[in-house]
Amino acid sequence: MGDSLERIESLKAGSLSGVTAGVGYGTIVMIDRLLLHGHSLPLISLGLEIGIAIATAFLFGVTYRYIIRTDENNRLNSGAVLAFGLARGLAQVNIQEFGMIDLLMNGVLVGESVLLFTLCRYAIDYALSAQWILPFKS
Repeated sequence: MGDSLERIESLKAGSLSGVTAGVGYGTIVMIDRLLLHGHSLPLISLGLEIGIAIATAFLFGVTYRYIIRTDENNRLNSGAVLAFGLARGLAQVNIQEFGMIDLLMNGVLVGESVLLFTLCRYAIDYALSAQWILPFKS
């Protein structure tokens, strides 16, 4: 496959991952903020949060396609999800507070990020199996 075709396939993987994250994270935020906490975010703040999730998921999608290539290594696939999830989740952790409830809330933030990239992984895996996206071949 030519270099420009590889870029197109990576763009497709990143875009699918970004859309998946936008829908997934939007749902998570709505459940978290509206149902569990009973308040809404200002529209600009909500848009920024979802935009950041989409951008990081786009990068995940591109990178994930290159990481997995044509391998059938579940540990490698899960490791990529965990690495991105921990990097994003731990960046959101509030280290100023050390109470038990704060530790729990920080754990939820990390868990949400891992869940987000897990959704993206399965969307890309499905698209690869349906041949909507072609795997990277070295």
